[in-house]
Amino acid sequence: MTHDLIRLDSDAVRGEKSLVLATLIAATGSSSKKIGAKMLVGESGRLIGGVTIGGCIDAQVIEAADALIASGGRRLLSISLDDDEAWEIGLTCGGNVELLLERVQPSDDCDATIAAHRAATSLVERGETAVIVTPIQPAGAPFTIAESELAGWNADGRVFMDRIAPPTTVVIVGAGQIAISLVAFARELELRTVIVDGRERYATPERFPDASEIKIGMPSDIVSAMPLGRRDAIVLVAHDYKYDLPVLRHVLRSDVGYVGLLGSKKRGGAIRDMLREEGFTDAEISRVHSPIGLDLGGKSSAEVALSIIAEIVAVLHGKRA
Repeated sequence: MTHDLIRLDSDAVRGEKSLVLATLIAATGSSSKKIGAKMLVGESGRLIGGVTIGGCIDAQVIEAADALIASGGRRLLSISLDDDEAWEIGLTCGGNVELLLERVQPSDDCDATIAAHRAATSLVERGETAVIVTPIQPAGAPFTIAESELAGWNADGRVFMDRIAPPTTVVIVGAGQIAISLVAFARELELRTVIVDGRERYATPERFPDASEIKIGMPSDIVSAMPLGRRDAIVLVAHDYKYDLPVLRHVLRSDVGYVGLLGSKKRGGAIRDMLREEGFTDAEISRVHSPIGLDLGGKSSAEVALSIIAEIVAVLHGKRA
């Protein structure tokens, strides 16, 4: 399973003398989309993340984590679920879940779990996909390997493999009000955002304090130089033909996972006609989502931004938008 990486070197974590990392490693009764979900339970009582959407399962994990902080080591925790409890983690019926709880000490440079997560962070920041391998039976120290190196590697016994891919990047062309709201929503979803605009007065850190990156210049030149793939998205909200068309010429023949264009049906149709006249195929042109966003009925900038983010999530998860 692919999951985001809980940063064990973050400021919130570094302040803890010790904490427990709880990971959902197995579920029976039905397939679960939550395998790999994590929660950190700090010695101070701080909670980061969660293995479910809340409720009795997380409560049992916290209780077990508190005990482990005092005793040290690791523990496999098995919990039986009724149908209502199973729904909390994406199961369609009751069954059992198994969680791995490990006490870690952020200040200890020799802590294997901390070292494995740092190695994963390093790989992800270089644009590579990391796999954190935790030997379960027999128990062993976790370690990190690049996904590209897994082909020749064989597991010895039972292991849990947590795939950590680089975060989805949402490239937003146009630094208007919709873009401001897009960045705010994307931050809550832990998406990386890049603001692209040719106007220095608009694309500023003051207007976009939560943007991962701000690039000023000709959007088509900037976008064409970015290594974007199927996990990434392009959102055109500048509403300017001189920005939109050159970017579309590039991205429609790339692997980018989502392409959205702000504008009315009439404007979207006009741009599709221009692209068709330039030799783009119907299959390529059909990749453009315009009018952009799911039809939520809202009209304000924030509501439009919400509909765009919702459509991006749907498309990148293989759902019909």
